[in-house]
Amino acid sequence: MNPAPLGWFGIIRLGLVQTALGAIVVLTTSALNRVMVVELALPATLPGILVGIHYALQMLRPRMGYGSDMGGRRTPWIIGGMAVLALGGVLAAAGTALMAESLWAGIALAVLAFLLIGAGVGAAGTSLLVLLASRTAPARRAAAASLVWIMMIAGFVITTAIAGRLLDPYSPMRLVAVAGGVSAIAFTLAILAVWGMEGPRAARPEAGDAAKPPFRQALREVWAEPEARRFTIFIFVSMLAYSAQDLILEPFAGAVFGRTLGETTRISSLQHAGVLVGMIAIALIGSVRGGRWAGTLRFWTIAGCLATAVMMLALSVAGQFGAAWPLKTSFFALGVANGVFAAAAIASMMQMVARGHEAREGTRMGLWGAAQAVAFGLGGLAGAAAVDVARIALGQAEAAYAAVFIIDAALFIASAILAARINRPKISKTGGFGPMVPAQ
Repeated sequence: MNPAPLGWFGIIRLGLVQTALGAIVVLTTSALNRVMVVELALPATLPGILVGIHYALQMLRPRMGYGSDMGGRRTPWIIGGMAVLALGGVLAAAGTALMAESLWAGIALAVLAFLLIGAGVGAAGTSLLVLLASRTAPARRAAAASLVWIMMIAGFVITTAIAGRLLDPYSPMRLVAVAGGVSAIAFTLAILAVWGMEGPRAARPEAGDAAKPPFRQALREVWAEPEARRFTIFIFVSMLAYSAQDLILEPFAGAVFGRTLGETTRISSLQHAGVLVGMIAIALIGSVRGGRWAGTLRFWTIAGCLATAVMMLALSVAGQFGAAWPLKTSFFALGVANGVFAAAAIASMMQMVARGHEAREGTRMGLWGAAQAVAFGLGGLAGAAAVDVARIALGQAEAAYAAVFIIDAALFIASAILAARINRPKISKTGGFGPMVPAQ
């Protein structure tokens, strides 16, 4: 007998795990990045490589998901992953502090730390999403997905706000102490949030060898599922486009519109606010539509991709209008479109994870998580590098950013086309649309 679906309180509890995960990650990717570049005067490439290591390790997500599939339980993977992540967060701060005294020893410790961070995020994040999908009623999955991601962003905001105050005035010991405190609190919060949520009957009975194929066979089975394969490709392309804009929007506002650092930071915050608005809107729509929501996920995913493409094309011509262009409004609208697309895509992931071969939910979610991680790792670098190449080729910043924005818009249009091919409704003999086609 399976446990009853989670109510909103239970969904919020699992969302707190995502909040805790985000708290540790944002500290290592923002505060430590700044310390390396500003306080230690090291090349910006160094933190970029370290963050790249964190994403590269998430290529192991399918293997971790497979492990939780074969074991039949998700909770040990979530708690174990959070423990590894918390340790990585502390060691990352220690490595950064050590760089001031012994550069190469500090870098070596930081590399180890970011390997642990990537492994921890992969193990905890993959199993958390599978557990959330399995314990949430289908009618609530869209709203639950949006809520959990909103809570992760809240973790970003709360951690950066509090840690930012505690880190002044900077000292290596203070950095390690703050990182240790954040990691300890986040790990404790995650344990309290997930404890007992899976239920005593969640574990599957012992199965024979035929039900426990080798990892490569399980991965091949998932990749052979048409819908899982299409969705993997969609995630990679869409998240590549999504992450490519991250590192170029603020520099665009400064280089083309002459905005100061403080102004571009405030404008960028409008974009993040827009993302939250878009995600909240999807959560509310999902709650109102209830069980009919599953049939609209595809529509909102496509709509979000196309709306983002429109905003990127608008920004590509913004420089020609100069100060007359409503830059703040454009950034906010872009954020809303991003939020709609991201929330709908995540909700689709939650709906689709159980479609296909049984006992492959973790492997399936891991495959999608790996595609997202690789896309994020490549996207930021590709976007920034494309601007540099375009500036050399075209000779001016305005034209360079315009060219990259057009390419990014094309990627979002391609993402919309890919999304349209996922869960394509069957056309009945009467000419209407039948139920969604499940993965075979």
